Amino acid sequence: MCKILNISRQTYYYQAKPIENESDLEEIVQEEFIRNRKAYGTRKLKKCLAKRGLQLSRRRIGRIMKRRGLTSTYTIAHFKGQRTACNEAKTANVLDRTFTQEQPLEAIVTDLTYVRVGKKWHYICLILDLFNREIIGYSCGEKKDASLVKEAFGRIPYSLTDVKLFHTDRGKEFDNQTIHEILNGLVIKFFSTIRMEEFDFLK
Repeated sequence: MCKILNISRQTYYYQAKPIENESDLEEIVQEEFIRNRKAYGTRKLKKCLAKRGLQLSRRRIGRIMKRRGLTSTYTIAHFKGQRTACNEAKTANVLDRTFTQEQPLEAIVTDLTYVRVGKKWHYICLILDLFNREIIGYSCGEKKDASLVKEAFGRIPYSLTDVKLFHTDRGKEFDNQTIHEILNGLVIKFFSTIRMEEFDFLK
C-alpha cells in the first residue's frame, strides 16, 4: 500500500482498535489471567496483552489485578511449619474427647496454630475453658516453643489453682520442664492425646 501511495513506510503506523473504557480493559486482563490458569503475573500478562495489540505497563496491570482480586497461584504464600519432635512422654488421655464440662476451669485445653502477619508466619497459642468455650489465655510469636505456652498461661485472668485438668496435643513444646513446673506448682493434672485436631470441638 505504501508503494502504491508513494509514501514512506516509516510514516505508516498500525493503530489497534481503542478500548472503549477502563472496564473493558479490566475484562480483557481478567480474561487473559483466567485463560492462563490463573498462573501468570504482571510480566507474562503484559506479553499476552501485547500480542492483542494492548500496550500496558506492569504497574497498570498490577493495579487492575488488585482491583479484580486476581492473585497468581505462584505468589500465594504457603505455610512451612517448624519441625518439632513429638512428645513421647507417657500420659493418659483422660479427657477422651469429652468436651463438655459442668464447672468453670474444670478442664482447659490448648493447641497451637499459625497465622500470616505481614510477610511472616506467626504461631498462636490459645487456652480455652471447656465449660463455656471461653478463650482465657493466648499468646503469639515467631517461635513454636514452651515460652509461647508460658506466656499464654500468664494472661489467664483467673486463679489457676481452680484448674483441675490441662489437656493438649503431644507437641514437644508442651513436654518442657518450665511448663511442668507451672502445672505441678498449681497441682494441675497434665494429660495429652496422640494428636488433637485444632479445636475441632468448636465446630
